[in-house]
Amino acid sequence: MMDLNTLRQFVVVARLEHLSRAAEELRVAQPSLSRTIARLEGELGAPLFDRSGRLRLNDAGRLFLGYVERSLGELDAGRRAVAEAVSEGVGTVRLASETFLTLTGPLAAYKRAHPDIEIELRWMPAEDMARHLRAQEVDLCVASQPISAEGLAAVQLLDDAVGVATPLGHPLAGRTSVSIDELAGQPFVSARKGHWQRRLLDRLFAARDLTPKIVCEVDEPSAIADLISAGLGIGLVPAFARRSSTRPSGAWIAVDSPDCRRAVTLYWGADSHLSTAARLMRATITGWNWATGQPQEKRG
Repeated sequence: MMDLNTLRQFVVVARLEHLSRAAEELRVAQPSLSRTIARLEGELGAPLFDRSGRLRLNDAGRLFLGYVERSLGELDAGRRAVAEAVSEGVGTVRLASETFLTLTGPLAAYKRAHPDIEIELRWMPAEDMARHLRAQEVDLCVASQPISAEGLAAVQLLDDAVGVATPLGHPLAGRTSVSIDELAGQPFVSARKGHWQRRLLDRLFAARDLTPKIVCEVDEPSAIADLISAGLGIGLVPAFARRSSTRPSGAWIAVDSPDCRRAVTLYWGADSHLSTAARLMRATITGWNWATGQPQEKRG
């Protein structure tokens, strides 16, 4: 008979599609994990993985995974709801984002207004957000690129122009705008693949059959502007960053393309139970005035 431990182990194997790595993450012996998956398949009466060559989740496995993730998510949500009830509303909110620089204002306001609520922040690439939201492993996600997935609710927070930042003294520094063709061959400082900024850069160049010349690829997107100011190259920087009090020196040039923008969007599970802490966080973020850096003024 399947139990919660079996289902949780299945989720890890399905995510990694690799028994030895899953066993290492779960801290169990690989033969034991293999037997657990085999018993689960026997109980269901169908294989969940293709085993010809590399382990691959098959159609039945993907179908079952969706139900398992939602079921485990509901159980975790119930556990949190009980904890919230006995603690008289004081709880935890779990927020994931590709970058937290944009969110420092509303996060600070939330913490001032609700000092007893714990905030768990997790960096997460956009492609992983839907899975974590459906499994209710996080409450809210903020992405700077669209997430195409069923079962999610969303509110767009900010439609932000993205320009090119250059060091002072760069030949482009005095320009008011620049085309993508003019950027061909320029050395770029960029985030790693999967980050919204890198995806935008690759997409803008690919639309013109060009490839950006990336001389520095970083795991820490917040370091991009500093590396540009240091003279290592140029890079895409959102207009919002220009309003930051810690912005480094340099020039910011508009890109002559209507596609050079980012849409910052808040996502949550459409059918998920949001705790009071998460609902308050959602209200704070959606009620933020991004132009002034303050909460929206209430009318009436």
